Amino acid sequence: MKINFLKNAMPKKGDLVVFAYENNRLSSFAKKVDTEMKGQLGRALTASRFKGKFGEFLSIPAPTGLNVNNVLLMGLGKPDELKELKLQQAGGKIMARLMTSGEEEISVAAEAIRKAEVSADEAAANIAYGAKLRRYRFDKYRTKETEDKKPSVLAFNVLCSAPSKAENLFAPMDKVADGVIFARDLVTEPGNVIYPESYVEHIRELSDLGVDVQVLGEDEMEELGMGALLGVGQGSASESHMVIMRWNGSDKKKAPLAFIGKGVTFDTGGISLKPGAGMEDMKFDMGGSASVVGLMKALAGRKAKVNVIGVVGLVENMPSGTAQRPGDVVTSMSGQTIEVINTDAEGRLVLCDALWYTQDRFKPKFMIDLATLTGAILVSLGQEYAGIFSDDDKLSEQLFKAGEEVGEGVWRLPIGPAYDELINSDIADMKNIGGRYAGSITAAQFLKRFTNDVPWVHIDIAGTAWKQKASDLAEKGATGYGVRLLDRFIRDNYED
Repeated sequence: MKINFLKNAMPKKGDLVVFAYENNRLSSFAKKVDTEMKGQLGRALTASRFKGKFGEFLSIPAPTGLNVNNVLLMGLGKPDELKELKLQQAGGKIMARLMTSGEEEISVAAEAIRKAEVSADEAAANIAYGAKLRRYRFDKYRTKETEDKKPSVLAFNVLCSAPSKAENLFAPMDKVADGVIFARDLVTEPGNVIYPESYVEHIRELSDLGVDVQVLGEDEMEELGMGALLGVGQGSASESHMVIMRWNGSDKKKAPLAFIGKGVTFDTGGISLKPGAGMEDMKFDMGGSASVVGLMKALAGRKAKVNVIGVVGLVENMPSGTAQRPGDVVTSMSGQTIEVINTDAEGRLVLCDALWYTQDRFKPKFMIDLATLTGAILVSLGQEYAGIFSDDDKLSEQLFKAGEEVGEGVWRLPIGPAYDELINSDIADMKNIGGRYAGSITAAQFLKRFTNDVPWVHIDIAGTAWKQKASDLAEKGATGYGVRLLDRFIRDNYED
C-alpha cells in the first residue's frame, strides 16, 4: 500500500473519510463536503444514531456530482483528547473498516483540530502511521482466499494543508513501522521456516541499513563458556547462535544502550514436554528477539542519533537423545552454576549468558531484555500490559511513560531478596525455577544474578507479543510489541 500526502481538495475516486467531533460537530472539510452533497450528510446525521463518539462510522453513498463512491463520516470524540496515539488509532480504525471493502483508494481529510495537542501536519502523519500499522497482514501462505476477504486498498491518501511538512513528519514513523512489520513477520513465520540458522540470515539484512552484524556459532560460544544457552539447544538438529547488532549513530566514545532478546525459535519444552494442545503457538517464543531486531531496523532506518547494541540468543528447544535432562547442572558464562529443574524454563538460560556477555563486552549504560518468558505473566496482567522488573526506578518510569504514549503498556512488579531465595539450589548456585508461586518474579530474580549490577530492566512480553483478537493498530496474531515502546523510550530520553 502506498501512502500519499495530498493537498486538501475533493478527491476524484475511491472512498472519502471526513471527521466529526462529539455531539455531531462537523470538521471544516466535512462541512465543505456537506455543501457539495446539498446537505445530505447533515440529513443522514439527523436520521442516524451517530453521535460523533470516537470510532463511530456513518457511511453514505456519494450522490451524483461527486467523483468518490462513498463518504464515510468518522467520529473523533472530544478534540482536547486527540493526542498522537488517538490519531494513530483513528487511522487504524479507518484501515480496518475499509481494508477489504473492494476500494483501491481511500482519501482521509486531516485538518487542524481546535483544542488538540497536535498540529494539522502532525495529525496527518499520525493518521497515516496508524493506517500503515493496521494494514499489515501476513498473507504469504494464503493461496485460496476469496476476493471479498483480500485487502483491496492500494493507496491511502491523507489530505492536508501542508503535504510536504506532513510527509517529513511521517518519514521517521514510516521507518519505525517497517521495524514493527519486520518483527511481526519474524514472529509469524512457522518453526520450519524460522530456525536459528535461517533467522541469522534475516538479521544479516540489517547490514544494508548500516547495522554491524556479528554472529557467534556454537564453537565460539563454547569457548566463551556459555553452557546455559548451549544446553537449551543441544537437543536440536539446528545449531544455536548468538547475534550481535551494533548501530553507532552518536559519538563512538559514548556508552551504548543495550537490548537483549530471547530467541527460542520453537519451544517444545524439551524433555519437560509441553502439552500438545496449543504447542503450535510456540513458534512465537522468539518474540523478544524479534522486538530487538525490529528495534534495530527502526533505529537504523530513521538514522537515530544514539549508540545501541542488540544481542539475541537463537536456539531451538527440542526433545531428543541429546537433549538436556531435568536435574542436569550447567555452568553459565559468568561461572555461576545452574541446576536445570525444568527444561521448559529455558528462556532464562538463554538470556543469562546473553546478559553476561553484553555487560562484559560492551560496558553499556544499561541493559533491557525482552522475552516471552512466563505464562505466569498472563495470569497476572492478561494481554493488556507487559510486566517489567527492575533495580532502577528511573528506567522503569521512563518505560512506563513511553508505553503510555504509544499504547504498549508496561506494569512494574516487585523483585527482592525473599523472592531471590526461592531459586537457591541444594547442589548448585541456583536452580532455574522457583516453585509454584510468583513464577514471573522468580524468573526475573534469576536474570538479575547475571546483570553484574549494570542498571537493568526485564520485560516479560508473553502476554503482549501475540494476541487472539485484533486491535486498532494490529491484526490478531503477532503485534511487534516492544519496537514502538523502545523506539519512543530512546527518542524521548537518550538521543543526541
